[in-house]
Amino acid sequence: MKNDWIEHRRGGDGELIGWMQPAENEFIAVDLLGRQRTEPVDWLTAEETLDGLGLAYLADPYELRLDTGSWLRVRITEVSTDGVRVKKDDWGDVNAPELYYSVPFPADENLLRPLGGRA
Repeated sequence: MKNDWIEHRRGGDGELIGWMQPAENEFIAVDLLGRQRTEPVDWLTAEETLDGLGLAYLADPYELRLDTGSWLRVRITEVSTDGVRVKKDDWGDVNAPELYYSVPFPADENLLRPLGGRA
């Protein structure tokens, strides 16, 4: 996170849903993974983008690139500007070993991507 990023919170409950990154006279919408979601746009468009995005994308399955180069299906468990924590998707099996991995913030899409590489 850069020092000039402006927090954007969801109306109603005040939950942080992203940031507005100043870009000259415009703003770039940045999600909680630290990924740019717009090119430079006006304030209202950036706000609407983050509001529309919400938090639901954090519940979707992702893929983590392992050191071997292979991809592992994971779920996001924690997100902060200190890093992103993911867990191997165990499909809810309470007997499966819990394997956690840390991803630096912002989460590089070459390391952590939506399942199937979809944006």
